[in-house]
Amino acid sequence: MEYLKKLSRFIIPYKKYGYLNIFFNILYAFFSTLAMVSLMPMINVLFGETEKVTVKPVYQGITHLKAYGEAFLNYFVTTTNANEGPQRTLFYMIVLIISLFLLKNIFNYLALFSITFLRNGVLKDLRNAIYDKVITLPISYYSEKKKGDIIARISGDVNEVKNSLLAILELIVKEPLTIVFAIITMFTISSKLTIFVFLFIPVAGFIISRIGKSLKRKSNKVQTEQGVFISTLEETLGGLKVIKGFNAEQKFNDKFQDSTNRFYHFSNTLLNRQNLASPTSEFLGIVTIAALLWYGGSMVLIEKTLSGGAFITYMALAYQILTPAKDISKASYKVKAGNAAADRVLEILNTESVLEDKPNAKVKSDFTSDISLNNISFKYDDEMVLKHFTLKVPKGKSVALVGQSGSGKSTIANLVTRFYDVNQGTITIDGDDIKDLTKQSLRSLMGLVTQDSILFNDTIKNNILLGKENATDEEIIDALKIANAWEFVKDLPLGIETNIGDSGNKLSGGQKQRLSIARAVLKNPPIMILDEATSALDTESERLVQDALENMMKNRTSIVIAHRLSTIQSADLIVVMQKGEIVEQGTHDELIKKDNVYNKLVHMQSFE
Repeated sequence: MEYLKKLSRFIIPYKKYGYLNIFFNILYAFFSTLAMVSLMPMINVLFGETEKVTVKPVYQGITHLKAYGEAFLNYFVTTTNANEGPQRTLFYMIVLIISLFLLKNIFNYLALFSITFLRNGVLKDLRNAIYDKVITLPISYYSEKKKGDIIARISGDVNEVKNSLLAILELIVKEPLTIVFAIITMFTISSKLTIFVFLFIPVAGFIISRIGKSLKRKSNKVQTEQGVFISTLEETLGGLKVIKGFNAEQKFNDKFQDSTNRFYHFSNTLLNRQNLASPTSEFLGIVTIAALLWYGGSMVLIEKTLSGGAFITYMALAYQILTPAKDISKASYKVKAGNAAADRVLEILNTESVLEDKPNAKVKSDFTSDISLNNISFKYDDEMVLKHFTLKVPKGKSVALVGQSGSGKSTIANLVTRFYDVNQGTITIDGDDIKDLTKQSLRSLMGLVTQDSILFNDTIKNNILLGKENATDEEIIDALKIANAWEFVKDLPLGIETNIGDSGNKLSGGQKQRLSIARAVLKNPPIMILDEATSALDTESERLVQDALENMMKNRTSIVIAHRLSTIQSADLIVVMQKGEIVEQGTHDELIKKDNVYNKLVHMQSFE
């Protein structure tokens, strides 16, 4: 089946639980039928219809198994009636029925017990695989996708896949086997009556299939809309200050309610279609039972070709087919819904990353010479952000990139760290094209402090340990001191063990930025990339942190992207950018003497 093929790599590790489920379901189906058949001798005892057999029958091979079983049962009832009385015979029949029903339910439980490990195992592995994919896909992927849709797929869609796994095993093993065993037994009781029943099955199957035809499409709409409103919620929580500040609560409320209204209508259509399955299949089953009562009743009352006990047992078996038939129709809907969910999950998992490491990618462990950007061009969408840009950053030197917003400064940081790949040209480290290096080894050579101080809902210690996992508390405190952050951390109730809240929102902007700097300091990489690293600091903190950064960057290669020009005056080289191109470069003093673009920028900021 296509659905199982799609998920085979996640199912295979748990296949033993699948086999156990199939084994126990076979036993369940077998004992379900036996439990129903055991009603026949009890009814015969009650109504005195048991054929009297006084001679113990002889087993004559598997071909005569049915005749031998009936004869032996009749012999047992006859002798027990004669020796112990009919009440004791009835007691034995009841014990037999209870035992068979007990075995049926034990095997049903064991089947469900084993499938639990398969379903939850696949759920766990699917979520792990999606999360792994989420963090390995390039940043460019998320500029086109809604975060809420990704969250919906890793939560709701994966759960839908889990639920449909039980349904699919019921669809292909449990319920069909129950029906098959029941039909075989029905044939042994009366082949004529069973053939009559078969006239109704194709009609019922056709009607039920018509109901479920469009279910996958409707299910996909529901799951897609779920991603939309989760996305709206995620955006609302992230931008609550802006929403309140611009009195836009009603606008976002309307947007969210539009999505939930669509979800409401799609869900109603889907669930009403699903809910139609059960009453439809039950009604069709009752119609079949009514036809059986009419036709089978005439065989008992008029033709005398069927005993009353056999007919009641036959009816019980026929009714037993109804429940699995109804469950199959329900399961087929679950499988269709799960198929739609699986497609959405696999769409992420099958997405190829444009930044995958090459098969023979080199692991680079040191930095010895320079970083070179060789005639590179790059665009995010249609318009070029960098045009034939060339720059060499020697080891141990500090290069600052300045220019107005949109000039391409931060793009340089994104390209050097290989968050994006250049469209033309090459970026090399010690002569090695960074595309030929593993991303992990490339980024291990770099420390990054971004314009937005990105922190996590955890302790200060754990946030800073991202820079160096095995660092001691003393090393963490030293890094905090260099970043001028220890002065406020030491006064917190739990010091470095203090939780800083969602995105570090328990701290001020300047405090968050200093923790980001401390994280990069602790990593102690040979190359530092500072993307507007001091932009969130007040003047006093900026000066203190700038001094610390300058000390840290001595004899260290640094690419500094700066808006405040006062922070980069000591850089070995200042590169002035405009619209993705270099318009001038030199030291601070050299550029001031040129009295060109840089000098104008300095004068503009001096009056801010």
